Amino acid sequence: MTPPTWASDVPIGPLTTYRVGGTARWSVTAHRVEDLLEVAQRRAGRDVLVVGKGSNLLVCDAGFDGIVVRLGESFAGVDRLEDDRPGDGGPTVRAGGAAFMPVVARRTVSWALTGFEWAVGVPGSIGGAVRMNAGGHGAEIAGSLARVRLVDLDTGEDVEVAADDLELDYRSSNVRPDQVVLHADLQLRHGDPAAGEAELAEVVRWRREHQPGGHNAGSVFANPPGDSAGRLIDAAGCRGLRIGTAEVSTKHANFIQADPGGSADDVHALMVEVAARVAAVHGVVLHPETRLVGFPDFPSSYEARP
Repeated sequence: MTPPTWASDVPIGPLTTYRVGGTARWSVTAHRVEDLLEVAQRRAGRDVLVVGKGSNLLVCDAGFDGIVVRLGESFAGVDRLEDDRPGDGGPTVRAGGAAFMPVVARRTVSWALTGFEWAVGVPGSIGGAVRMNAGGHGAEIAGSLARVRLVDLDTGEDVEVAADDLELDYRSSNVRPDQVVLHADLQLRHGDPAAGEAELAEVVRWRREHQPGGHNAGSVFANPPGDSAGRLIDAAGCRGLRIGTAEVSTKHANFIQADPGGSADDVHALMVEVAARVAAVHGVVLHPETRLVGFPDFPSSYEARP
């Protein structure tokens, strides 16, 4: 059995889709549940940062003086349970916390199941998707999530939790930063593989047409009720706005692009400036969808500008 992989002074940038940020004091890749229990025993009060695909994460240039925890490939499996679990009301797929959302989407379609096609456009892990209740194309993981298995890196507790107890809301849940999603059970429906393949292709086409590539972490700000963060940012004149090595995308205003070899602090500074301009123009306070590590608390209000 592969032992846990510990390392020190590990660059965090390559672990994220922004590709920027400082170093982690310690990093560990867990291959077994016992490895996570070892982290709980050894952390000695140090902060922990659970990192999946890093597609919704920005860590400051000063780095993270704690333990970055990652799940190895043994937690990336995707399996259809042989028997539908009692009370589920449909076929159930078990996806490991490290499973890649597009892989899960394609696998479910190949099994003639429907309900998870939207996830082919979400470049994150199942664990991260559960923690932030990820969504897209009018759906979110809460719509199919039945239960999860969690390990608490503070207490070492290993529990199964029903989706109804996760307080899933728009881009949020009650899964704490020091809890690791080992797997999630998804309740889906029987479907037509051809229709599923067509929907996968449409999601991929739409994403390529409307969203930029390059170094970014998807939507920067959550949509305020009844409106679109991208629309507000664009109307505030922020499309193409640049600070240092970071720029608001000219393709989609709710994306920020980081230059190769750029600065996480520049990305954060641009986020703050964009939010301030939106507040000045629209009177709306935007809240980050991106998980920010090592930065001051994001402003929750703004003084009027002259």
